[in-house]
Amino acid sequence: MDPLAIRPLGIMILALLREGDMHPYEMMRLLRERREDRLVTIRNGTFYHQVSALERDGFVAEVGIDRDGNRPERTSYTVTDAGHDAVSAWVRNRLPRIDRPAEFPVAIAEAHNLSATEVIDLLTQRDHTLQARLDEYHEGLAAALDRGVERQYLVEVHRAIALMTADITWSANLRSDLADGSFPWGRPADITRKDDA
Repeated sequence: MDPLAIRPLGIMILALLREGDMHPYEMMRLLRERREDRLVTIRNGTFYHQVSALERDGFVAEVGIDRDGNRPERTSYTVTDAGHDAVSAWVRNRLPRIDRPAEFPVAIAEAHNLSATEVIDLLTQRDHTLQARLDEYHEGLAAALDRGVERQYLVEVHRAIALMTADITWSANLRSDLADGSFPWGRPADITRKDDA
């Protein structure tokens, strides 16, 4: 499977396994505990299906089965090299785009898997595209007002302009913080692979 075709939930699973091996129940618990369910829907059946699909496609592998008391057996998984690479490739692909707004929150949540420099570059690309779209909205709004279209029919246009403006401002602030090192960035050293350095 093409890593870029992995669903956002799959990327969240792979990113979590970069922290260490675990079984699906533990993954779900951690994602919910960290409130990552605000980014992706976490349903038991879908979650287990996603883990199975990732295993089938070689992004994760079984590392053991354990049993705790009377509980059912639990299979633990590890992320493969392909899974490691898939997270970075997916984030690298989604971060600069504005045509998949539902995936951007996952891309930015996992952006720490890339270097600060690369994130700055990707967000700069996104901001250029977003600014071009914002300019189109401003032109369209001005033309509509010139034609006498009442403002009540343009409420969503005003909202879209406000959201894009806020998004560009937020991104500029993040890029500035990353550039000047205002806060730590990146994965902990113990989960960084040598070939990522």
